[in-house]
Amino acid sequence: QVRVVESGGGLVQAGGSLRLSCAASGSIRSINVMGWYRQATGEQRELVAVKPSGGSTNYADSVKGRFTISRDYAKNTLYLQMNSLKPEDTAVYYCNTGVRTSAGRYLELWGQGTLVTVSS
Repeated sequence: QVRVVESGGGLVQAGGSLRLSCAASGSIRSINVMGWYRQATGEQRELVAVKPSGGSTNYADSVKGRFTISRDYAKNTLYLQMNSLKPEDTAVYYCNTGVRTSAGRYLELWGQGTLVTVSS
């Protein structure tokens, strides 16, 4: 069993900051990639930032220079530091990860989502 749990969402004023966390736990052999996506009401889910193991970090143009993704490889945890937040950043943020289990299976997993609301 592998679980992915996000935390850190909330309500913040425009210009403020929040830090999201995503922890993967369970029978994990390795993690290939971890990333953040978001979905605003009435919109499609979109990539925010992704950090592959051993690969380049990628950010959506809309968050470059404001958001920073980081990973704690020892703890299988992903973070998203969000600064200079804008009302258009309001969305449910989801963690996505590609995991190789101890049994050798490859799983793509999504967290339950955490709501970020930015007021103007």
